[in-house]
Amino acid sequence: MSTTTPPAPSSAPQSAPANTRGRVIGASMIGTTIEFFDFYAYATAASLVFPALFFPNEDTTTQLLSSFAVFGVAFVARPLGSIIFGHYGDRVGRKKTLVASLLVMGIATFLIGLLPAAETPGWAVLAPAILVLLRFCQGIGLGGEWSGAALLATENAPAGKRALYGTFPQLGAPIGFILANVLFVILSLTLSEEQFMAWGWRVPFLLSAALVIVGLWVRMKLMETPAFQKVIDEQRVAEVPLTRVFRTAWRPLIAATLAMVATYVLFYMMTAFLTVVGTTPTDAAVPGLGYDRATFLTMLIIGVVFFGIFTLASGPMADRLGRRRHLIGVTIGIAIYGFLVQPLLSVGTAGVMAALLIGFTLMGLTFGPMASFLPEMFTADVRYTGSAISYNMASVIGAAPAPYALIALWGVGDGQLWLVGGYLTLAAIITLVSITLGKETKDVDYLA
Repeated sequence: MSTTTPPAPSSAPQSAPANTRGRVIGASMIGTTIEFFDFYAYATAASLVFPALFFPNEDTTTQLLSSFAVFGVAFVARPLGSIIFGHYGDRVGRKKTLVASLLVMGIATFLIGLLPAAETPGWAVLAPAILVLLRFCQGIGLGGEWSGAALLATENAPAGKRALYGTFPQLGAPIGFILANVLFVILSLTLSEEQFMAWGWRVPFLLSAALVIVGLWVRMKLMETPAFQKVIDEQRVAEVPLTRVFRTAWRPLIAATLAMVATYVLFYMMTAFLTVVGTTPTDAAVPGLGYDRATFLTMLIIGVVFFGIFTLASGPMADRLGRRRHLIGVTIGIAIYGFLVQPLLSVGTAGVMAALLIGFTLMGLTFGPMASFLPEMFTADVRYTGSAISYNMASVIGAAPAPYALIALWGVGDGQLWLVGGYLTLAAIITLVSITLGKETKDVDYLA
């Protein structure tokens, strides 16, 4: 599918950007680090704590499924967040919208840390309901965050380095994951099980308030991006960006959405799903890998370091090879990896660690270029809305059902993961078709 801008020589701002390189990198990366820290704190708690705290009257499997169903609520909310924040991002600018999205996400996460458990008298129904509401608000905030951070980085990038600059907001994902899970490991090692379940799990959510303050301080110092300033100067600001993007760029919306499906499925398989499998006893009704919580989270953190390394490495690769050729190769790798999940996880700790390292390496290579690839499909006047909607609609298709579906397939297979791997391979095939049918975007005129 074609983009909405014709191929042209890469166009960087003709004058020096108002934002310095350090400020652009710092503001785009710290914002997504905070957002993903909040998001992963919930993902970890959804795997380890929330099933018992908010769904105490259900059996173990139903508790997990209920917890991950609430986890999926945020993905349903994210397209709504992309419409809301995309509208203002294309109407009033990137900076103000990024500040607002961070506040929404941060406040919702902080309030989750204060929420009473379902067994608290009078909260049996209210606690799960409020958890759903706050999770929905998390999704609204994250729905507007990613696109703004990606545009902040790429719309300030020098010529020929958009993919490299786009990797900096993407680094927020592994950094946020590491921060959240290191904190959970420390809490697990220093608190008893009773202390952790009673109050220890709340600490990451409450600490998010301090991180949000730092993020707001950095973002308030930003100037508007050159691309959006040009839209203002040329009086091309859309009255209703949503209407304009669906009228002029519906093909790129579909292409960009499908291009992210495999990325989302892979990520939530590697994090939320494998956290459950890794910490489930080998003698459970559906046997897991039998690692204690701290050990497996430490293994995950090691894997996520590779996620961060290859996210950063993917930028120069995509700038050199082109987004399309790079992503086609990586997506083929993800499809093959789906067949390797069961064999690798069946041969002991060495195999489990290999599965984590390979999976997170592929995750970095596919996730890194998306911050340049998706926005490049849209013109500057609807770029926030278009990239936000496609990114978050992909979350509905790829991420929202993934933890629930993967746990269900794991149960059907009585602990075997062939069906889980097949689910990932199917997602990779969908993404591969979309990218293969599309065109290269690295040379589009980014100021158009």
